[in-house]
Amino acid sequence: MPDLAHSILVAKAGHDLFLDPAIGNRHGLIAGATGTGKTVSLQVIAERFSAIGVPVFMADVKGDLAGISEPGTAKPKIVERIKQLGLGSYEYAGSPVTFWDLYGEQGHPVRTTVSDMGPLLFSRLLFLNETQSGVLTIVFKVADDNGLLLLDLKDLRAMLDYVGSNADEFRTQYGNVSAASIGAIQRGLLTLEEQGGDKFFGEPALDLDDLMQTDAKGRGMVNVLAADRLMQAPKLYATFLLWMLSELFERLPEVGDPEKPKLVFFFDEAHLLFNDAPQTLLGKIEQVVRLVRSKGVGVYFVTQNPLDVPDVVLGQLGNRVQHALRAFTPRDQKAVRAAAETFRTNPKLNVEKVISELAVGEALVSFLDAKGTPGIVERAFVVPPYSQIGPITPDQRQQIVKSSVVFGHYEQTVDRESAFERLKSRTSQTLDRVQVPGTTGESTSPSRAPGRQRETIVEAMAKSAMRAAGSQIGRQIIRGVLGSIFGGRR
Repeated sequence: MPDLAHSILVAKAGHDLFLDPAIGNRHGLIAGATGTGKTVSLQVIAERFSAIGVPVFMADVKGDLAGISEPGTAKPKIVERIKQLGLGSYEYAGSPVTFWDLYGEQGHPVRTTVSDMGPLLFSRLLFLNETQSGVLTIVFKVADDNGLLLLDLKDLRAMLDYVGSNADEFRTQYGNVSAASIGAIQRGLLTLEEQGGDKFFGEPALDLDDLMQTDAKGRGMVNVLAADRLMQAPKLYATFLLWMLSELFERLPEVGDPEKPKLVFFFDEAHLLFNDAPQTLLGKIEQVVRLVRSKGVGVYFVTQNPLDVPDVVLGQLGNRVQHALRAFTPRDQKAVRAAAETFRTNPKLNVEKVISELAVGEALVSFLDAKGTPGIVERAFVVPPYSQIGPITPDQRQQIVKSSVVFGHYEQTVDRESAFERLKSRTSQTLDRVQVPGTTGESTSPSRAPGRQRETIVEAMAKSAMRAAGSQIGRQIIRGVLGSIFGGRR
């Protein structure tokens, strides 16, 4: 039995069904058709983790999770459910919340740099094919080798222009760079900007430590990303969450299986992560999900259909809350059978039949025990949350934003010297006279004749790349599993 003082009561089936925090980093799945209660289940688990000191991150794709910041009220349906489940007195309470928003409208702005995103995720974001992705990787490599910071989209555009204009000179060292691929990438950037994605790239970049805070009472901070507008650009939404997950994986130290997770990450609309993803990327996603638990991070996928999650990932999701599924089509029927087969059999329960009969707020629940063994699936009612169900007012949101400890830090952008400015300056002087970060002094080599200036720049960049292999820059620019910079920003 788990320690009841620190366990998470999720549902009741004649008896209490607890999620043991010690196996909270073993990942989970919340699934079910629209309107069956997935959002409330997510809210219950999130607020319970927060109550025991575990920070939480979740995306609010419909705008109705913000209520977790406010105490709930004794509405008739909630009072009836509390009485039905024999929960006794119910102390309504909100959780400490930090609101985030890529667009900076409903929360603190969230940014990363182009360099930190890396070429693999950027290729996914821009819908690039294999050849175009290879060219983008070359562009990132040239920038890394020469200490050129790619902070925002204008830096990447400048780098694309430069590498494309000097493709012949770079071919021997880095590989072929076609004008068609450069053009496709530039068009992809234009589309990204039209979707508002340019606001996501720049500084100050998100510090992951700001997601892993507790309040004065020791409760974990619930980080809510406003994603209702972001969902209009589903690829940006999925890539952003995947970037966050990969950053946690790369930067957090190994902790094994802690008494409770360091962070619980809810990935709502999980099907967007896997839709149209190339096999190479799927393999890396599976690797990150499999290994991030050793960093103390629990990942909970939220989706309508269990088939939205590849089998290799689904097999790692040991904590399950399965709401009703509708079996109207052959694919629906297949999903019902697949969901039923993933549970540990309960001889008293026809799982395949029951999945289609579950009422709103009712679910099939199975959690791992202390040894990591899946529990027998049980039909149960999810307990009501202590916090408010539904949205809050704009005034309430703004009050929470302005009272946050990070307010003011992310609200103002910073545009320091980066690839755009460095490359612009090189149109009037040779690279030999430009100081590379991590070195001291400036070359005193005389300028070449104007007619040979372009060749001199490329020649010098090649020399810089060779020096970088043994320099401080060369040691620091190391990319992780999903291509983001590993070991901290430089």
